[in-house]
Amino acid sequence: MSEKLKVGILGGTGMVGQRFISLLENHPWFEVTTIAASPRSAGKTYAEAVEGRWKMTTPMPEAVKDLIVMNVNEVEKVASEVDFVFSAVDMSKEEIKKIEEAYAKTETPVVSNNSAHRWTPDVPMVVPEINPQHMDVIKFQKERLGTKRGFVAVKPNCSIQSYAPVLTAWKEFEPYEVVATTYQAISGAGKTFADWPEMEGNIIPYIGGEEEKSEKEPLRIWGEIKDGVIVPAEEPKITCQCIRVPVLNGHTAAVFVKFRKKPTKEQLIEKLTSFSGVPQELKLPSAPTQFIQYLEEDNRPQVTMDVDYEKGMGVSVGRLREDTIYDWKFVGLSHNTVRGAAGGAVLCAELLKAQGYIEKK
Repeated sequence: MSEKLKVGILGGTGMVGQRFISLLENHPWFEVTTIAASPRSAGKTYAEAVEGRWKMTTPMPEAVKDLIVMNVNEVEKVASEVDFVFSAVDMSKEEIKKIEEAYAKTETPVVSNNSAHRWTPDVPMVVPEINPQHMDVIKFQKERLGTKRGFVAVKPNCSIQSYAPVLTAWKEFEPYEVVATTYQAISGAGKTFADWPEMEGNIIPYIGGEEEKSEKEPLRIWGEIKDGVIVPAEEPKITCQCIRVPVLNGHTAAVFVKFRKKPTKEQLIEKLTSFSGVPQELKLPSAPTQFIQYLEEDNRPQVTMDVDYEKGMGVSVGRLREDTIYDWKFVGLSHNTVRGAAGGAVLCAELLKAQGYIEKK
């Protein structure tokens, strides 16, 4: 009998579900034993359900090919097979909220990639290096749900990963005003170029809902728990534009920052390269050794050279320079489906296990 925790993937046939399955292959703590998806995939082997739609560059892991896909709507049945689940279901927000809470109420922890619960006041939205203490709100959520071990935890939007960690590293200099433009890969929409040929050589200056998430979610991450809920921070004020660009993986951000305290370039770079958190202290399996790297070359970071830094779990920063209107400006890059999606959720689950929130049923 494996000592690993038994994991279910809800929405395992989609792109993020596939990324979860790839990342969890040979994971030291977790083993994918159950895959659940829509009724049209249920009853097929995973290989049959995904045939012709495997979007990862690495082969489908042998261990999952013959797993029989379960119906994600059969909550009790799926929950009985696993210790916890990752959620990447493709449904409306209201349906996602309902089904994730339904799994939690079976005493099954849910670590979600979805946005549906990001603003539920007692659901932690966590970047493990930034706000691991927000997991403390889970006890209040359990009281609301009437559970002993079941809860929902989420990770934030992929678009903020290339600049929110940077601003966190610079917190002591009191950034108070930020302008960010993100250049976002097509995999963020669950697409490849084969699916979306019209994106080749094209830019779309709109991604539904993305700008609001990019402006508001960092403030929730920097917030505090008060009276059993997470109260967002009020600063820095962030304004954002989000643009879809013809890149497969990797969200780039061009960012301008004003500070109350005036740091030097050397101080800013030192804070980036020395920035670490609980995942590094605990040496969690998916944690990057160095979370943020600074690149001195004028033409870095680049997607083709830097998106896989620290196996896609690190953030690359470059072009830090003084600005004529703001104080400083920089370019950040993060892998949107690894750190920004499935990998970020896996790291959250590792943190939850280390903190004692996820254990064998």
